[in-house]
Formats: sequence, structure tokens, C-alpha cells
Amino acid sequence: MYASVETGGDNGTADHVRVVDFRSDTISVPTPSMRQAMFTAVVGDDVYGEDPTVRQLEQRSAALFGKEAALFVPSGTMANLLAMMVHCSRRGTEAIVGDIAHGFLYEQGGAAQIAGVLLNTIKNNPDGTFCLNELVRKFRGFDVHEPNTVLVMVENTHNICGGKVLPLDWLEKLAAICREKGAKVHMDGARVFNAASYLNLPVSRIVRDVDSVCFCLSKGLACPVGSILLGTKEFIKEAHRLRKALGGGMRQVGFLAAAGLCALDEIVPKLKDDHARTRRVAEAIDRMGSPIFKVDLANLHTNILMVEILSKQIHSSDFAHRLATVAPGEMEAGVVDADGKGIAVKVSARDWTFARIVIYTNITDEDVELAIKKIRYVVAEYEKEL
Repeated sequence: MYASVETGGDNGTADHVRVVDFRSDTISVPTPSMRQAMFTAVVGDDVYGEDPTVRQLEQRSAALFGKEAALFVPSGTMANLLAMMVHCSRRGTEAIVGDIAHGFLYEQGGAAQIAGVLLNTIKNNPDGTFCLNELVRKFRGFDVHEPNTVLVMVENTHNICGGKVLPLDWLEKLAAICREKGAKVHMDGARVFNAASYLNLPVSRIVRDVDSVCFCLSKGLACPVGSILLGTKEFIKEAHRLRKALGGGMRQVGFLAAAGLCALDEIVPKLKDDHARTRRVAEAIDRMGSPIFKVDLANLHTNILMVEILSKQIHSSDFAHRLATVAPGEMEAGVVDADGKGIAVKVSARDWTFARIVIYTNITDEDVELAIKKIRYVVAEYEKEL
């Protein structure tokens, strides 16, 4: 038997393969209580500002974050774009962003394509920060040849740095520099609740020093759609206007906002469980002592685990394909679940020197143990071949 479930769908393998999907927390699905909340939500036309459930979610989010106002938007990409469009209201201005930030790598250049904003990159450190002395030198606009630097963007937790949580003292120093330079600070806080859980602090403390912030409902919070953008009343008023221009004005969107309200009560308190399960996977890989596959256990913060691949002969995409494949002889070797099904593990891989594992609320303890079993088998297989 040979079965691969590397990409969407089970390719007819559902009867004999158990899939554990670690590709991203965007894979998460609404819980039964969320589905019930969506079913019974009271709704209205949000473009008219008449959806009571959306208003409730926005008001509650603003209170949690210690910001004046909030806006429900379809996606984190739109939230980051809106933040740039409001803060960089004059076309041709500049925003500084980390060189491996999501907003620079994976949002299709919307800053330039749509907002007319120049992104100037600064090298990210392994912990998601960047050098503040270099930041000071990056600011421009002192003569007619240069664009004006009006915004600095940070990411918390930092995805490509492995779910790292930004140090609060670093954020405070960064914000002080930006105030001195007359620039604003926006936080891409797609997973900022994970940061708050890791530091065991209210999310309002995490975002205290930034002018605007967004967080995703549709990642680790398990909602089907949506992000929230937060800032001052004036900032959100302008973002609301621009949301319409971007096609983000939705109507009876309270059905989605209801899931968000449920997530704040049900999912946020359980994010620490996602972190604990991620650590279990990391500890298992670390105990293997493999010369090929390594994890940075000491610096694992949240629900994102990067598995470094030290051999140039192994590409991350090949490793991902092998984990998602049930090969001949594998089931006979005992790599099965309690029902005798083969195990396929999906992880993220691109042109990286690592594979990314992300754990979320729908991943169970059993899923973790099965994934560890499969990873052990595949790692041993590679070690025999090299």
C-alpha cells in the first residue's frame, strides 16, 4: 500500500490513513459551541453599523486591548494593509519592516501594489526583534531626495522566527524611538494572544506601546473568518472608510463575529495547551539526537516549531512529502493508530532549510503521540539512507 495526503483532500485514503495536520493553525475549525453561537447570532447590516454582534465583538476587543476602538475585517492581510494606508496616508511614504516579517514576505506587496507605500527592510534577529541602533539609522526624510519614514511594523508572535514573543522592554524602547522620530508603530499581532499566554500577562500589556495592532480570529482562535484591527477612534474611523474601498464591507457578518466572541471565552484560555503540545513534539525530536533534524528547544515559546534540516541532501519539501506518505512496510512496522490506520503528518515546507509545525486547539494529545511516532520512523529512515 502507498498513500499520500500531502495536499488538500485525502486522495481516497480516508479508510486506512489517519491524518495529523500540522501545516498551520489556519487549519483549525470552529468548535461545536462556536457553531451554535453562529447559528443563533443576532445580526444586522454591518456596513450601516447595525450588526449588534459585530459591535459587541469590536467593543469587547477594544476593552481587552486597552485601545479606543476596533474594526472587524475579513483577514489579517487586509488589517495590515489598512494600518499602512491610514498611518502612511500620503503616497510615497515609507514603513520599516523586518526582512522576514509576514507583511513583507507573504502579503503580495500590497503596501506598494495598493497603498503606494515603500517598505524598507531591517534584518530580523532570531528572536523576532531587530537592532534598534540600526533602526535609528534607517529613518529617512531629511532631504528632498528621500521618502519620509512614518511607520515601523513589528510582528508578535513572529512566525518565521518560530513563534517568538517580542520582549516587552524592546517594544518599549522601539516605541520611544518612534515617538522621537514622529513615526507610528503597528503590530501585526496575528498570534498576539499566544504572546500574552506565554508571558502570562493581559494582552493589553503586550500592545501597550504600539499605536495600532491587529489579531487573527481564524488562526489559533479557530474561527472560520476574520481579524480585528485596533487603535484610536480616529484611526479606526479612517480604517472603516478604507475597508469599504478594499471590498471589506460585509453585511450580516455577525454570524462570523459570534464565533469570535466565543473564541475569546473558550479558546484564548486554552492556548497554553497548544504551547504544551508543541513542546512535547519538540522534546521528542530533541531526544532523538538526530544529526540531521534539530529543534531549538531552549528558545521554543509558543505553538510554532521549526525543525531545522542540517543535511543539504534533504529538501524541506521532500521531508514534508515523506511525512505525509504512508509507504510500503510502514504499517507492518507498527506506525499505526489504535484502529490500525497508517499515519500521515502534514507539515509546512517551502524553499526553506526547515519544516514548520504549528499546533492548534483541534489537535489532541493522541494526535501528538501519533505524529511523534511517525516523525521518529521517518527520521530513522533518513538517517539510514545518509
